[in-house]
Amino acid sequence: MLRKIFFGLLWIGFVVYAFVLAPPDRPDTLILIKDLSTGNWQGINPLIVALFNIMGVWPLIYSSLLFFDGRGQNIPAWPFAIASFGVGAFALLPYLALRQPNPNYSGSPNLFLKILDSRITGIALTLGAVTLIAYGLNGGDWSDFAQQWQTSRFIHVMSLDFCLLCLLFPALLGDDLARRGMNQNSILFWVVALLPLVGPLFYLCVRSPLTPAPDESEATPQQPQT
Repeated sequence: MLRKIFFGLLWIGFVVYAFVLAPPDRPDTLILIKDLSTGNWQGINPLIVALFNIMGVWPLIYSSLLFFDGRGQNIPAWPFAIASFGVGAFALLPYLALRQPNPNYSGSPNLFLKILDSRITGIALTLGAVTLIAYGLNGGDWSDFAQQWQTSRFIHVMSLDFCLLCLLFPALLGDDLARRGMNQNSILFWVVALLPLVGPLFYLCVRSPLTPAPDESEATPQQPQT
């Protein structure tokens, strides 16, 4: 119950801060979002370009856990996962508040889940994120970013959203480790939890394949005849 209250209050606090206390929107915010979305990056600080695109990598990272976690929940995970592509932690926090601990996975994963479970997916996401980070750091203007963080609600909230996604990942990590028989590896948990973005990407590259628990709907094996 305390876990649910914590995530619920955190969601309410984030919403209130984003729409009441954060800096106001700038007149050019919609133009900036359009240019970032269409790849028209000329004249835009590479740090902002990298951050915007990494915010598209995060939902894929979370989806690689959410769709397995949601299999045993009373609420479906897919609406929250899809919404996270647009609003990040604003969509994930309600799911974290409503979900129950779920260290098991039963049944056979379909093709979509097999793709999310694949280490190739983790490697591809890692290469994409590393490329974006390198692009942002190579020529990024930190003073300009700091100025925009202080004057633009879009940049301000997106930055906080990134930080929040880094902090929330351990909330799903423990159960995912258990589903894969890796829950005894506490060192891996803390390495993943304490390394923002890099830790979750590393985890997707090294985690063991999913080991489904027996489906309860399967018939009980017959006893051998004597």
